[in-house]
Amino acid sequence: MKKTLLILTVVVATAFSSKAQVIPSFAFGIKGGMNLTSISKTGTFATDNRAGYLGGIWARFGALGFNFQPEAYVTGKNVTVDGVKQKFTSVDVPLLFGGKIGAFGLGARFYTGPLVSFAINKDQNYGAAAGNIARLNYKNQNYAWNVGAGVDIRSLSVDLRYEAGLSKQDYGMGSTKINLFNLSLAYKLF
Repeated sequence: MKKTLLILTVVVATAFSSKAQVIPSFAFGIKGGMNLTSISKTGTFATDNRAGYLGGIWARFGALGFNFQPEAYVTGKNVTVDGVKQKFTSVDVPLLFGGKIGAFGLGARFYTGPLVSFAINKDQNYGAAAGNIARLNYKNQNYAWNVGAGVDIRSLSVDLRYEAGLSKQDYGMGSTKINLFNLSLAYKLF
């Protein structure tokens, strides 16, 4: 009797777990966090890593254990080059593809995908960056590739990701690729 009850419990739990991953789902929320930025060391420049910030929105579309997660957030990337502090502010738009395992409000995610970074500087403000996103104007923007993982606990998510710069970004004294680690906390609104 105990074995039958145990087997029945495992079968029901497995059915609910697989059902939770098979049914199409949609989630939307806000996120905020910090990053640690580094630039490629080229030539004789001495560089130091510094902390920055990020904050914005995300959406997740999923089915069959896979998901697509577009995001949009403002990020501040800070570095020190030869004793001079440099700050990059941008609107970043990652398009992440990944998978999820887990059920009952607990789960782990893994993902990867491209990121387009719309620089906000003296030539482009927040409105212009948002306009470039809406018009799908990707010329003269910065590109990166994201790889990461996350943990979901009901409506909260914690993500850790690495962003590898694919294009060079101008910082006044030259240009270089920017790489960073992001640690963020997200809250699912619905």
